[in-house]
Amino acid sequence: MDTTQERLSALLTRDHQVQADQLTLDAPLESLGVDSLGTVELLWSVEETFKIQLPHDPPALVTFGDVVRYVDDLIAQQQAGHPPAPAAAP
Repeated sequence: MDTTQERLSALLTRDHQVQADQLTLDAPLESLGVDSLGTVELLWSVEETFKIQLPHDPPALVTFGDVVRYVDDLIAQQQAGHPPAPAAAP
């Protein structure tokens, strides 16, 4: 089974033409060419690919690692039967 990081890498490579060698956990999304609209599109793909429900207002995701951890946390919450929590206030 692929890890969250591997599945997200595949999404970014396919949908955003990001080179796989650029996908380190500390890589800022902007440096990968993923702007705020691209992040929204990525999260839509995440919902479909991972079969999870995202909150209406996800938190700010700055790095690739932020996305990986966020998706892992949502998967764990939803497998435990908890709905997605609303985003924390800034």
